[in-house]
This record gives sequence, C-alpha cells and structure tokens, in this order.
Amino acid sequence: MFIETETTPNPASLKFLPGRTVMPTGTREFASPEAAEASPLAQALFDTGEVVNVFYGWDFVTVTAAPGVDWSALKPQVVAILLDHFVSEAPLFKGGNADGIAVPPEEEMVVESDEADADTVAAIHELLETRVRPAVAGDGGDIAYRGFKDGVVYLTLQGACSGCPSSTATLKQGIESLLKHYVPEVVEVRAA
Repeated sequence: MFIETETTPNPASLKFLPGRTVMPTGTREFASPEAAEASPLAQALFDTGEVVNVFYGWDFVTVTAAPGVDWSALKPQVVAILLDHFVSEAPLFKGGNADGIAVPPEEEMVVESDEADADTVAAIHELLETRVRPAVAGDGGDIAYRGFKDGVVYLTLQGACSGCPSSTATLKQGIESLLKHYVPEVVEVRAA
C-alpha cells in the first residue's frame, strides 16, 4: 500500500490519500484528543502529541500539526499510523463503521433561516455542494452551512481550511463572490 501526501494552503496541515475510501458519506473532524476517542485512527494520530486536528474526507485524511512542529519529523509517524490502520483494515470508528456516528451536524445553525428564504437557501446549498465543497475538499477540508439571515450566509470551514492563513480570503473573495454572483440575495458571507 502506498499513501500519497499533498500539501494544503494551510502550512500546518497535510492531506494524506490512502488510495481507498475513508468516509463513505459525509466528513468528520476531530479538533481535540477527547473528540478523537470515537475513532482509533484519530486517537492514534493525537497520541503522537504533535497533532491538533484530524479530518476525514471521502478519500483522504487531513492532519494538522501543532504550532512549531516540524513536518519532516511528524510525516513519517503519520504515514506509519495510517499504513498500520488501513493495511490491518481496522474500523475507522469504535463500533465498527461510520453508521450512527454523528458528522459535525449542519443542523447546528448560528441563525435560523426564514421560511420566506427557502428558495435562496436551496440555491446556496446547491452551490456549496456542487462548486465549493469539491474545491475545499481538494485542499483537505470541508465547509458546513450554518444559516442565512438578512442577506448574510454563515459558514464554518473544517479540516485544513480551519485556521488556514488564507481562510478569510477563501470566504470573502472566493465563496462570497461566487454566492453573490449566482444568488443576488446574498450580500455577505461570515465565518461561524
């Protein structure tokens, strides 16, 4: 088995591609060792003591190193942990598989949308799914919709995109421009 590695726009994060499906549906982010207890793989990565975030995408795992950690020393450890996990075909989550495991729910809204905005919200979701999500997945992350009110779309960046130095530019110049172009009701995008 060979695990490919890709850089991300976030210099603290690397994207690891094991050449197989990681999460058959959805995504999952672990932002603390306590959260990682649900997944033996995430827990093993946090156990290095040098990892601050683990993110599972469809066919990748993004790992974020703690501030000041040298990737040249950490990368071989991460690859070894990933190889051990995938070669042994160990379960990704305690209990066997991702069934019943809560993906960071999009139901956790920052603001509740008005029923009158249903068509606008549907258009926003469509653009996020078809244009934005594939782009941020390519960078080792994901995006979660957190609400729409008074022309403002609330989004949360996850994985490598969370805490990335260019995340503000991604939200404002990339996503906001796209949404404003296709959905005239959108006047601003804010991080939630």
